[in-house]
Amino acid sequence: MTWKPHLTVAAVIERDGKFLMVEEQADGNTVYNQPAGHVENNETIYDAVIREVNEETAWDFVPEYIVGLYKWRKADIDRTFVRICFAGAVSNHQLSQQLDEGILSANWISQTELMAMDNKKMRSPMVRQCIDDFNQGKHFPLDLITEW
Repeated sequence: MTWKPHLTVAAVIERDGKFLMVEEQADGNTVYNQPAGHVENNETIYDAVIREVNEETAWDFVPEYIVGLYKWRKADIDRTFVRICFAGAVSNHQLSQQLDEGILSANWISQTELMAMDNKKMRSPMVRQCIDDFNQGKHFPLDLITEW
């Protein structure tokens, strides 16, 4: 059997001490995540994060830098996820836009509120790690990624 990791993107978006987070249904549970999702066939990684933020939050996203690269194996389903996490800013909120399937809401949540949440309320361990790395100032240029 060939190992096939899932390539995903996520966005840490902070404004006035709050992070834009999505509340979503996953595996029968309500959990929190950054706006995130899979890179689709024939889509650039950069375009994927812009699309995912828009589909899940109804905001337009401009990536400014890369926070980090993460690999996580979800043991119960034997799948591995590779996440490229970006940071950037949003504008032009489309209030009437329907959010992606499975997304219950997109909300600005303070770091204090996020850190008070049980780890089981996070979609994966990558969620907190991305915020921690963002807060530590991890900052890599967008041109770290080269695609052909």
